[in-house]
Amino acid sequence: MSTLFAFLHHLAAFTLVAALAVEFVLVRRATDLGTMRRILFADAIFGAAAGAVLVVGLLRVFYFEKGPDYYWSSHAFLTKFGVFILIGLLSIVPTVEFLSWRKAIKAGRVPEVKPEKIKTIRTIMHVELAGIVVILLMAAIAARGGWV
Repeated sequence: MSTLFAFLHHLAAFTLVAALAVEFVLVRRATDLGTMRRILFADAIFGAAAGAVLVVGLLRVFYFEKGPDYYWSSHAFLTKFGVFILIGLLSIVPTVEFLSWRKAIKAGRVPEVKPEKIKTIRTIMHVELAGIVVILLMAAIAARGGWV
């Protein structure tokens, strides 16, 4: 069962990264309905994958791996978890913007998006991507029990 949950955790994590990468590329070209629809879809996948990473990860912590005492006393795990939460909070800004497009998109209109807003969203996505690199490093450290 532990192997299944490890697989599901990694699948969700890779899906999250892929969805974020797709959003990052598409948001620069957010000028037509098709692209904006794809961004909304990618953001929904991103959110679902983030939820799956969180739920499956916590199940692994409490039921399938080394146990909560190990993880809650690991600075690397706590850093990883904290950065994951930070990414989740940061992702609220792009998601709210993307959701604000839905009414216009459903009406067949291209939403008006200011270039400054796109720049802010891309900056947030850069930070999220950098955060993922930190998460990967902390995951490796936590799995090894430290800098071994």
